[in-house]
Amino acid sequence: MVPEIGPTHWAFLIFVIAVVIAMILRRGVVLLAALGTFVIAMIFTGGDLVSSLQKLFGSFMEAGTGLFDIMLVIAMMVGMLKTMESMGSDYLMVAPIKKLLQNPTSAFFILGVIMYVCALFFWPTPATALVGVILVPVAVKAGMPAMAAAMTVNILGHGMALSGDMVLQGAPAITSGAADVPIEGVLSSGAILSITAGVVAIIIAFFMVRKELAEGKGAEDSPLVEAQPRDSYSGGARFISIAIPVVFIVLVVFMAATGIRGGAATSLLGGTAAFFILLGSLISHGQQALEKAGEYIREGLMFSIKIFAVVIPIAGFFYLGAPGPAEAILGEGAPGLLFDLGEAFAAAIPVTEIPVAFGVMIMGVITGLDGSGFSGLPLVGSMARALGGPLGIEVSTLAALGQVGSVFSGGGTLTAWAFGLVATAGVAGVSPLELARKNFIPVASGLFVATILAIIMM
Repeated sequence: MVPEIGPTHWAFLIFVIAVVIAMILRRGVVLLAALGTFVIAMIFTGGDLVSSLQKLFGSFMEAGTGLFDIMLVIAMMVGMLKTMESMGSDYLMVAPIKKLLQNPTSAFFILGVIMYVCALFFWPTPATALVGVILVPVAVKAGMPAMAAAMTVNILGHGMALSGDMVLQGAPAITSGAADVPIEGVLSSGAILSITAGVVAIIIAFFMVRKELAEGKGAEDSPLVEAQPRDSYSGGARFISIAIPVVFIVLVVFMAATGIRGGAATSLLGGTAAFFILLGSLISHGQQALEKAGEYIREGLMFSIKIFAVVIPIAGFFYLGAPGPAEAILGEGAPGLLFDLGEAFAAAIPVTEIPVAFGVMIMGVITGLDGSGFSGLPLVGSMARALGGPLGIEVSTLAALGQVGSVFSGGGTLTAWAFGLVATAGVAGVSPLELARKNFIPVASGLFVATILAIIMM
């Protein structure tokens, strides 16, 4: 049965279109999303101003509550990395890899893989500072062009690692929440699609720069300065530099073996990071540990809130698209606005998996144009459920496809104004615009292949 489309549906559709247009123009969308929620609440309540204002705040609460565990685990990871930096453990942890970066061709892949692993655990932007500052100058000194180093770090870190987000699970949590599906499906499909897109992209990128790599002239005119070790390191710093990677590798194996996913995995990772903040503070600062531990946690929270602050109002708006969250925000009887529109659209214009898959991927890339990557996840998740549900398409796979498109592009590989790409360009000493231009063909090829694979999986 085709749902009845009423004024709230049309209002929602108008604001969705406005949000998409604003993203294309690289403008902020928080105002539009919040205004859209308020207008829809006014229509739903029959013009009750007091209730509408409450429901606007309620949308923030609903989204914020759903995202807070992800915000917190990222904060703990960043806080842990800050603790390591204070001890010098970050340098000790990564420095042994320097010995592997002697050949430009092999260094191209080794540097990218190391960035991928670090980005999975520490989040790409802090990982860029960790890997970029310590290892990129070493790779360039070995003969790798700085642009090649930037490409491999960017594509495998802010692209492949962040778009799948298999360890911290921030992106899948937002996407699955908007699509109203279990996180496990989005997580597994996202892992396959992100790795596919990343592998294709990095192979094509390699062939684009293979001549420069073979020439080995990367160090010429490079302004990069190799990071220097401290004069001495404490035994505690050396212990932490070994304990953290070993413990987290064991945790990943343990979670895979026992099937720990979603919130349980988030809690385990976050608790472990918090423990290392406390332990590192005690080892490094002694009597000052009480104050220093608080500082590291605060720095982590500030970093996390800076990322997710704009996502919360946007997520609150797009949560109105699904029946469950819509009722939680607007009240009993509230329709899933985008889901209803999707069913009506599917009934009026029958479509198949192919146009839907490419449509969701294109929408993901468009929403990534704001330079965030995460602000588009509520939209692509809602679209996946709205279009995939009525057509009998696997919603989790479709949502994961949109997630990969949004994060891969907006997370920092195709948008020169994205913080991830700017950070990578900064540590490599290259132009952000040139890096985005160099990334375009490899990333576009990777996303195309990932879309084809998603169609097969559906």
